[in-house]
Amino acid sequence: MMEKPVYVGCDDAGFEAKQIVFRVMNELGLAYVDCGGGDEPSRYPYYAAKVASAVSEGRAERGILLCGSGIGMSIAANKFPGVRAAAVSDVYGARLTRRHNDSNVLCLGGRLLGAWTIAEIVRVWLTTAYDGGHHEGALALLRELESVNMSGARWRPSALPYEPFEWDPEQKL
Repeated sequence: MMEKPVYVGCDDAGFEAKQIVFRVMNELGLAYVDCGGGDEPSRYPYYAAKVASAVSEGRAERGILLCGSGIGMSIAANKFPGVRAAAVSDVYGARLTRRHNDSNVLCLGGRLLGAWTIAEIVRVWLTTAYDGGHHEGALALLRELESVNMSGARWRPSALPYEPFEWDPEQKL
């Protein structure tokens, strides 16, 4: 599965959900690094930075962040080069964000999701592979966008310079 540990962090709103994440990871036999966050009031960007920097720098292949909605964590995590963080609220989204977007940081809302849903989202996200294929074109464009924007310039394509691709509407998701 994964050779490197999964980095996990939360703010106070995601603390209880983080315990569910650890339970699932233990069941799957996956190593993880607890980047902190407890039930005391805290600011989510600190924990997002710990996890996202580990993914960005290659110390982790994947990370999981938990806050009240998952949205703030995803916004913060996506500020780091190479991070593709996704706020997910259902199993279908967890599967698609791995298969189509090769997401490497999962963001969940501890105040929005029940225990069973959190566990299933984490299980599916951690065990679903990236499809590659025609999705690689979109990821290449994201890398180009990120590279240009991180240089201080702004990526503003004047046309849609992508090559046509085949898509099978019967594809199983």
